Order: sequence, then structure tokens, then C-alpha cells
Amino acid sequence: MTGAPTHFNKTRIAPTPSGFLHVGNILSFAITAALARKHGAKILLRIDDLDRARVNREYLTDIFDTLRFLEIPWDEGPRDADDFETRFSQIHRMHLYNEALDQLAAGGFVFACTCSRKQMSEIGRCTCLDKQIPLNTPEASWRLHTDNARALQVKSYDGIIIRTQLPAEMENFVVRKKDGFPAYQLTSVIDDLFYGVDLIVRGEDLWASTLAQIQLAAVLYKQDFNDIVFYHHPLLLEADGKKLSKSAGSTSIRYLRQEGKNAEDVFMLISDLFSLPETACNWQKLAASILRKLS
Repeated sequence: MTGAPTHFNKTRIAPTPSGFLHVGNILSFAITAALARKHGAKILLRIDDLDRARVNREYLTDIFDTLRFLEIPWDEGPRDADDFETRFSQIHRMHLYNEALDQLAAGGFVFACTCSRKQMSEIGRCTCLDKQIPLNTPEASWRLHTDNARALQVKSYDGIIIRTQLPAEMENFVVRKKDGFPAYQLTSVIDDLFYGVDLIVRGEDLWASTLAQIQLAAVLYKQDFNDIVFYHHPLLLEADGKKLSKSAGSTSIRYLRQEGKNAEDVFMLISDLFSLPETACNWQKLAASILRKLS
């Protein structure tokens, strides 16, 4: 990591209120906070709440409860659930997302898709590319015309520029969902630019999303996105090798608290799951141990 910049302006913690936070989330938050403090960056709490069918007030409150319970800091963003809904919900930035969608539509960069989930799972891809379905078709999503041969550049935290192409799994990815709301890849690009984020810490499972967002930013002529540095960390895994999910209740911080565990217990558990040589008792020690292991 010797090639990493000495200073960043801002990074972010970006949970979604669609489930209770689990130890895998805390791993990412701890690394984010540690790198922010190392490089003099502010930490933004940015909550992604446009998956309206899954957003739950209890999950939203859990974000603040968990961060405070584990003493994970943030410098900007909402202080509680009410503050979030009043001032920071993505609903308040819909005009920015819609401007980007209008730009994509005007430039001919998107096409309408009416494929069902069943069709997508059976065929493995969208079949609407050449159908010329009107963009205003009800219950149609919008997909980006992707160029899988385009050379993409990722600025990695260790100072290396990684040159690659968009993976097949992201071919013609969705930028507007069937419910009319903007999709994650688009809102993430717009939000990170809006807030001035220049360091993004995320799990290695989101590598494909990083590439999708870099291509989308290029199509939108958002050149500032090229200056963002990315740090992709390994994941905590279940015993069967699968990544942790918010549906895995036994690893949620809420469940652990109900079982009488304190903050130190949580960090010790993450240390064990990550096979660290020493036991961490707080987020600073956890992150320091992980960064040493990964360096």
C-alpha cells in the first residue's frame, strides 16, 4: 500500500435499510473509518433507501443504533432516522437522478426491457436490445447500452491503475427499475459525486459494480469519477463459503446484542471470522490488524 495517496477529502459508509446490519458490514465500516483517519478524510454516512419495497423504519434505526453501539464514527450525514428522512433520504435527490436518466435517454444510451426475472434466470440475459420498446412503456426497466470492449481504468488504493473491461455479468445493466426509480449503479455514481467522495471502500464482491459505475460515469461525462480511488477488501464468509447477508440473523449486531454480547465481543468475533493473528476489542484495533494482514 506504499503507493497510496497521503490525503483524501472524503469517504463514505453506505448501508441500505433493508435488513439488520451484520458483522460483514462492520468489517467494511471499520476499514473505512481507519483509512479515513489515516488519510485525514471525513466520513459521510450515506444511506441508500430507494429500494422502497424493502426499506423498513426498524432497519433504518438499526443503522444508527449499531454505529453508536460499536462507536464507529461519522462526520457528515444524518444523526438519526428522523434527520435522515427529513434531509438526507435519496428521495431528496431524485431530481439529480432523473436529470441523469434524461441525459441517457436523450443520448440514446438506454433501451427499455420488459424481461421478467424468470426469463432472465432461464436465458441468462436480456432479449430486449433490438426490440425498440418505447422507453415510456409501463413496467419496463431501462438498461444501459454497454460496450464490453471499452477499456476501463480503476485507481486502486495501492497506487496501481487497473485496466480491464466490463464483465459479462454487467452487460446492459439496469439504470432505471421497473417501478420507475433509479437503480443502484446510477444513484451511487450521482451520490458519490454530489458529496465529493474521493475514496470508496467496499467488498470485493462489488468489483463488477465498480466497473459498471466507471463505465456509466463515462457515458454521463462525469469525468470527476475517474479521480476516485477504490479499496476492495475481502469478505467475511459463512461456514459454507457463502458471503454473509442481512438475512443471516445470527450474525446481525442486533441479534448479538440481544444475546448479551457487548461491542468488544462483536469485534472479537469478527477477528476470529477473519482469522486474524490477534484479537481486536474495538474498530481501530480490528481495522489495524486487517490492514496489516492485507498489506
